[in-house]
Amino acid sequence: MARKKATKKASRKGPVELIISKARTKNSVKKCNVSGDFYGALDKRVREMLKEAETRAIANKRKTLKPQDL
Repeated sequence: MARKKATKKASRKGPVELIISKARTKNSVKKCNVSGDFYGALDKRVREMLKEAETRAIANKRKTLKPQDL
């Protein structure tokens, strides 16, 4: 019996859309420039924070995210 090759899910999907706004991020920074790869890193961190907040809300038997979940 032959094994199936593992495929990467990301390769089947298109590029991931950012949930942060590049323009608003850049406008929020006053004294520094923003590198192109910063946006991806920021988006990744925001997604992690949302996932953690969702996990905490569910653990507290809620369906609503609240500030304390952050």
